[in-house]
Amino acid sequence: MSRTPVTPRPALALALAATLLAMPPAPGRAQAPPAERSALQERADRFLELVNASYQAITTVEQDAQWDAATDVTPAHDAAAEAAGRSRAAFTGNPALIREARALLERRAELTPLAVRQLERVLLNAAEGPMTDPELVRARIEAETRQLSIMNSFAFTLDGRPISPNEMDERLETLSDLTARRAVWEASKQSGPALRAGLEELQGLRNRVARELGYPDYFALKVAGHDMTTDEMVRMNEEFLRVLEPLYRQLHTWAKHELAKRYGQSVPKRIPAHWIPNRWSQEWNALVASASLDSAFASRDPAWVVRTAEGFWLGLGMEPIPESFWARSDLYPVPPGESRKKNSHAYSWHMDLERDIRSLMSVQANERWFGTAHHELGHGHYSLCTVRPEVPPLLRNGASPSFDEAVATLGELAARQDGYLESLGLQPPRRRRDEIAPLLRQALTDIPFMFWASGVMTHWEADLYARGMPPGEWNARWWRYVGEYQGVEPPAPRGEESCDAATKTHVNDFPAYYYSYAVAKVITYQLNDHIARRILGADPRRCTYAGNREVGAFLAGMMRKGATEDWRTVLRTATGEELSTRAMVEYYRPLMKWLERENRGRTIGWE
Repeated sequence: MSRTPVTPRPALALALAATLLAMPPAPGRAQAPPAERSALQERADRFLELVNASYQAITTVEQDAQWDAATDVTPAHDAAAEAAGRSRAAFTGNPALIREARALLERRAELTPLAVRQLERVLLNAAEGPMTDPELVRARIEAETRQLSIMNSFAFTLDGRPISPNEMDERLETLSDLTARRAVWEASKQSGPALRAGLEELQGLRNRVARELGYPDYFALKVAGHDMTTDEMVRMNEEFLRVLEPLYRQLHTWAKHELAKRYGQSVPKRIPAHWIPNRWSQEWNALVASASLDSAFASRDPAWVVRTAEGFWLGLGMEPIPESFWARSDLYPVPPGESRKKNSHAYSWHMDLERDIRSLMSVQANERWFGTAHHELGHGHYSLCTVRPEVPPLLRNGASPSFDEAVATLGELAARQDGYLESLGLQPPRRRRDEIAPLLRQALTDIPFMFWASGVMTHWEADLYARGMPPGEWNARWWRYVGEYQGVEPPAPRGEESCDAATKTHVNDFPAYYYSYAVAKVITYQLNDHIARRILGADPRRCTYAGNREVGAFLAGMMRKGATEDWRTVLRTATGEELSTRAMVEYYRPLMKWLERENRGRTIGWE
């Protein structure tokens, strides 16, 4: 599908403002007779028709500019992204638009639920760039553009030579020399000092932006996307950890004994961060090398990885990803010798809220990118499912940020299922295979992640925005939480100049978001449990989705709704269960018994 590029047009927002300003005030609170109530609904429908059309157009403009800035970091692309951000804010944050949405919501009981959800989204979007204070919004957009440019173009070095994030990951997964491992780990933290000043500026700007429309702080604005308050979100994540703590402490104990033996060291209380095969200690799966599939990819290339991921979703009966995806996406690392810089994080983009789906990745032929490709293509198919007349552009995303992530993560989980791997020739046919090693490897992927996302990240960003944590305490607080929640410590004391939290991508470009990943993990296990038991009639640990159209229909039934319904209602309707870690705990029950035997006689945990 071809699409003519659109030039940023602030006039689009101004035209909408003029239209809205010409509209008479919405009726007051008094109860209206039926005829007048239908007139109110008609007014809301006209308003939302105008808003949706303009929102889709301005989103396309901004996404085009941001895509260029993320895939080819240059001053010109940064300037275009900044201009597009200002155009978007001029529209979404227009005071006339805010007034009309608020006035209509004063009589929400007389409007359809779909209209109410759209109006609430209008105000949520407005809160990200409220033009009630244009200079404040301009300052935030400029600061975020600078921050992303620094992050996307940052050149990591090791021993005076460039090293890519992919190379750092590979070395942390394979190196056995602790001195070499520490050098790589420290190299991965080089971007922190460069990003510190920008994050300090953004802490204040983001909070001030949120307060313009009545949110106490930026963290509260972001959790409002889940229809929750800060306290509710933090408590929910703490409850996840309370239930999962016995399993995590067993995993932590097993891991530190295994690592001490591997490196010829005494067993520590907390695990030194450079011992763990991940830059942030968030995933430990590389500790179980016997269950690694990397060798099976030796004869494959990166293009096969991405095409296979798309084949998985097609096998479930999903609509094929548009051909434009393959022409317009940026899927592989920048070739050696090219000077172009791009964001190294994996993303899925819904460019125009229609059929222009793209992905930004740096795929290599290995197990990690195999899972990531299934994840990112899952996002793409979720976006495609929402492109229906019944789902207005304002609501063409997941039922919640976590719900979108959960379905994508389910694809990542499915990419590790035995039957699927066997069908691709990545794993020999099942005979008498070790049942514990793959389960342990998967647990070391997901359970440490929960304590990092629900523990460290949720609490640190809540402190940053909701509790006004001063910059002089940032790194100390970060490592305090890493020690408390993860049982991990740095190889040597880290000063405040390091700003290690800022080395994590979304702290800069999608702030106050990591709890969404934690909630998504919980939902993923619930969806897997339901699919296995209710659709496949199988053990959740030993099922295979690939090629099953009934599984695809179940998922599409949720995805097609977009954000037209509350995410908790969508989950309850689909699975018959409220959000719960039950499925996650049950999934790892056999592993828990194995760990308890392995750790018999050892001190459990790190306190």
